[in-house]
Amino acid sequence: MSGTRVLGVVLLVVGSVLIIAGVMASRSLADSLSSAFLGRFTQHTTWYFVFGIASAAVGLVLTLGVFRSRR
Repeated sequence: MSGTRVLGVVLLVVGSVLIIAGVMASRSLADSLSSAFLGRFTQHTTWYFVFGIASAAVGLVLTLGVFRSRR
């Protein structure tokens, strides 16, 4: 396995963990109250989702090798 694919797998795993942490954080009391009164997640939960999705997307692209050169 090349270094790029290893990095891609690591980013994919980290992204998955962050998304799971975001889901768990969204079920907390503070987030439930924020959602009930403000209609949105807290900033911490939002950042878990944003960084998790971004990391998983980059990891998937690197793992699949979509942008590798074809020489």
